[in-house]
Amino acid sequence: MEETRVPVYLITGFLESGKTSFLRFTLQQDYFFIDGKTLLILCEEGEEEYDMKALKLSNTDVEIIEKEEDLTPERLMAMDVVHSPERVIVEYNGMWLASRFEEMRKPSGWNIEQRITCVDASTFQTYTANTGLKSIFMDMIREADMVVFNRCNTEDPLPSYRRSIKVVNQKAEVIFEDEEGELGDIFEDEMPFDIDAPVIEILPEDYGIWFVDSMDHPEKYIGKTVRFKGRALKPKGLGSKFFVPGRTAMTCCADDTTFLGYVCKSAYAPRLSSGQWVDVTAKIAFEHRREYQGEGLVLYAEDVTPCEPLAQEMVYFN
Repeated sequence: MEETRVPVYLITGFLESGKTSFLRFTLQQDYFFIDGKTLLILCEEGEEEYDMKALKLSNTDVEIIEKEEDLTPERLMAMDVVHSPERVIVEYNGMWLASRFEEMRKPSGWNIEQRITCVDASTFQTYTANTGLKSIFMDMIREADMVVFNRCNTEDPLPSYRRSIKVVNQKAEVIFEDEEGELGDIFEDEMPFDIDAPVIEILPEDYGIWFVDSMDHPEKYIGKTVRFKGRALKPKGLGSKFFVPGRTAMTCCADDTTFLGYVCKSAYAPRLSSGQWVDVTAKIAFEHRREYQGEGLVLYAEDVTPCEPLAQEMVYFN
């Protein structure tokens, strides 16, 4: 990727998801009252409006794109010439695929620096229950760096919302806010298993909860022993004594799934066939692995026993 001359901040979310409120607050912060021009590209008009005087004070120019077909590489090139921005913020239309903008040819030196998706927690379940809207939402969050749930209530199933995001995008930071601001630790005491047991028993229905929590908080599990059922995958190049036990999670529809599992070392691995169901008892370590492109949890099996397939193979997060 070429050197960044103009960082681009892409803000996505459905209509009334809080994008404008989020940006309006952000643009009022001291770090935006700096040298150089900000270009704000608005692709959607919601109920919230910008204070044009405040935008002028922060040296922000505005471009409005009303139709998706009008957002083209040529239009972006023209904006670069006319405004010579130091930074660009795009408030993207919630019904347009975010991946289209991400893949679009941009002016030289324009690179996406951060992707933020805003979500109205009060309508989240409605949107994700709609197959068409869910696929658009998954496209929004697949590469997001941050997902902000606003208008949250403590009665909402927020841990489930978070798992829905993490199964699609493990690197995304997920933030929950009520009307007063960011909520506290909503996940305290949420684990449905005993993390202090000599062997942490992960029931089939809790596998997704454990996987997301161990991915986010590996320090809680280092040195612990877990037991769970899963399918054994044997990717090429992993080594004869290694396999990956895990479960398949549905992220959008039956054709959009991902496998959730950690690398596992076992003397029994050479005898396993790919796809075979096993009951695994393993001690957890945290190591650098080429497959992770960095550090991650590694399982050292104490026992691997073939078992019957689970009645419900898929892990669901809704």
